[in-house]
Amino acid sequence: MEKLKKQASVRGPEQMFTGEVYFDGIFAGQEPSRMRANSVHFAPGARTAWHCHTEGQTLYVTEGVGLVQARGGEILQMHPGDVVYTPPGEWHWHGADPEHFMTHIAMWESPRPGNDAPESEWGAHITEEEYRVRSQPS
Repeated sequence: MEKLKKQASVRGPEQMFTGEVYFDGIFAGQEPSRMRANSVHFAPGARTAWHCHTEGQTLYVTEGVGLVQARGGEILQMHPGDVVYTPPGEWHWHGADPEHFMTHIAMWESPRPGNDAPESEWGAHITEEEYRVRSQPS
């Protein structure tokens, strides 16, 4: 057993996020583990850019109200206790509702040994027009 020291919070880089986003690293496994986990804190209106993950991603909402969308799909609301799974290679974005903070635990795996793909691929930022298209609460 090993108790890991809490790392300092890090601001999300502008090329990956719109608005104020901070993350706390929870876990970065060492081989043979490929598990990664961050607690990600979004200010109202903050969000990721379009992105996808080589091995997929799971989000677990811990507080606030969030939004998530797969490319071509509806924007869905997320609430504490909701779990969202994004399969490998699916382009998506997620972030806070315009009027609420949102925190989620993001979990993903680094690529399998021998796979030279990056953990994540990042695309364009979500425009205000894309972000403001709202679906019904889910």
